[in-house]
Amino acid sequence: MPIATKRIYQAVSKQDGTRILLDRIWPRGIKKADAQIDLWPKDLTPSTELRKWFHEDTERHWPEFQQRYRQELQQHLDVVEEIRQLAQKGPITLLTAAENEQHNHLQVFKQLLEHPGK
Repeated sequence: MPIATKRIYQAVSKQDGTRILLDRIWPRGIKKADAQIDLWPKDLTPSTELRKWFHEDTERHWPEFQQRYRQELQQHLDVVEEIRQLAQKGPITLLTAAENEQHNHLQVFKQLLEHPGK
């Protein structure tokens, strides 16, 4: 199940496969035609409340953010499963505008796709 993550500001690549934007709002400075997005499931992004809380102190809030975001995703398991099935058919790339590539919602979402029981 090849799942990659990257910032939307990085160049589009043939290896990206299905490109999925996981941000609630469209990223600044990116033209929709240039982004080549295949799917934009806004409901799978962290809620505004959770996102704001997380950004108050990213490092300190990271462990709890992961738990809270997973809880939010429980409301959308049907869409999560659709994306998991896409990943089983070929490569997918999860995209975000977030600057912190280590501690962001894509990492949590990717882990959920790869290890649904954890």
